[in-house]
Amino acid sequence: MSLESVWLEGFAISITLIFALGPQNVFVLRQGLMKNHVFISCLVCAFSDALLIAAGVLGVGAFISEIEEIQIWISIFACLFLTTYGVMRLNSALNPVGMEVNLEETKSVKTTIMAGLAFTYLNPHVYVDTLLLIGGASSRYVGDEQLFFGLGAASASFIFFFSLGYGAKLMSPILNNAKSWRIIDLIIAAIMFSIAGFIISPYLF
Repeated sequence: MSLESVWLEGFAISITLIFALGPQNVFVLRQGLMKNHVFISCLVCAFSDALLIAAGVLGVGAFISEIEEIQIWISIFACLFLTTYGVMRLNSALNPVGMEVNLEETKSVKTTIMAGLAFTYLNPHVYVDTLLLIGGASSRYVGDEQLFFGLGAASASFIFFFSLGYGAKLMSPILNNAKSWRIIDLIIAAIMFSIAGFIISPYLF
């Protein structure tokens, strides 16, 4: 198999996994709509994915999966974080003054970076996708082929997040009104609560 085909396979697997709606996607989408540090938001999520993909390709996933109780603690912190963020978005939806794009407080670069890292590393599914699924798929390759598989998978993250962030930024003028932001924040809150419930439910029932 050619290196180009291996790169394309890594890209296809990664883009398929990343299309699933998750906290990272919602975070980047909202940052784009808010025109709030769009480049930094996209870069943090894409680069974090690339690091995790590299770790998966190097076989770290097998080691992580053997650590007892790590998944439940990640799930607990993720549930708390997503629930808190959902409550914030719900409060924003109930406060029309704070929903206009040009009125909402602009977050600092540091706050944006920390939020992007939290949405990435407090999501248990990102470890399954990058360390286990992509890492496992790369294990049948060696040398340059494995490298190109990983590069293809990482490229998908960069292309997806920057397309999502800047695509949302282009849509921002259309949605720059209180009614639109009420709907957007209510949807985001519902997604955050749903993901939090999905993450923690295996440990409750």
